[in-house]
Amino acid sequence: MKTACEIMRFVQFTRDGDQKLGLEIGDGKDLVDLNAWNSEIPTNLRSFVEGGDENLKIVRSLLDNNRKEIENYTVPRDSVKIQAPITNPEKIVCIGMNYRDHCLEQNAPVPQEPVVFSKFPSCIIGPYDDLPYPKETQKLDWEVELAFIIGKEAKHVQIQHAMDYIFGFTVALDVSARDWQIGKNGGQVLLGKAMDGFCPLGPVVVTKEDINDVHNLGIRCKVNNVLKQNGNTNQLVHNSAAIVAHISRFITLKPGDVILTGTPPGVGFTRNPPEFLWPGDIVECEIDNIGKISNRVVL
Repeated sequence: MKTACEIMRFVQFTRDGDQKLGLEIGDGKDLVDLNAWNSEIPTNLRSFVEGGDENLKIVRSLLDNNRKEIENYTVPRDSVKIQAPITNPEKIVCIGMNYRDHCLEQNAPVPQEPVVFSKFPSCIIGPYDDLPYPKETQKLDWEVELAFIIGKEAKHVQIQHAMDYIFGFTVALDVSARDWQIGKNGGQVLLGKAMDGFCPLGPVVVTKEDINDVHNLGIRCKVNNVLKQNGNTNQLVHNSAAIVAHISRFITLKPGDVILTGTPPGVGFTRNPPEFLWPGDIVECEIDNIGKISNRVVL
């Protein structure tokens, strides 16, 4: 079993105004500043991933051969600003209706193929950033989701090879304006899913090799410390490999692209009576072995 210092948990942060790429180590109170350790390492995760396996080899070599030096390049977590682990993807692709019980709570059939929609990079905010409440909606809702980062270009990928194209996994909050997703905009979901700030991510990206079974992880969402969603990624209708294979039939996936895999049951609009988010609410999303994000809704 790997120690906490051997598991690759990538984090983006700023310190003294400088963009940094780092690793979360130990209990998470300290971060390794990879750029201070080796100036050749990119300062953002997208560029790091675009560099291919060579960048991963450099970091693993640093950890394996220079363990005693780590403390020379660590910074306290509370001394930096934690960003989303990836902030500038080319694409954010999302899967809807991908947990059976989430379909049932809407009285909707379980899709035979993944249901695909998109967000924009402008949706991404950090794991602890304020979540802006748009004046255009009165039905702001939560959806905790497992997300993954594409590691290399993928087109027409076969399902048996699809996991090779994934770099790592993170936690996402698929914020949704249900009035615009369902009742307006001619039935198109885009405006209800892609307003500014509608995709908090983080706090880390864990490489796929460092998660024992990503399709057997507890996944939860709390609003104001009240448990709203409590599922497991083993309930996914279409798993990560199936999602990569399906999307890559139609769209070329690029390194750094973010893919959201769908939400378990317990969202607000299906409750009786329906529940929605309001300014001042705090939404916490957590996935076992990855981490937790917490965002306060603000006007």
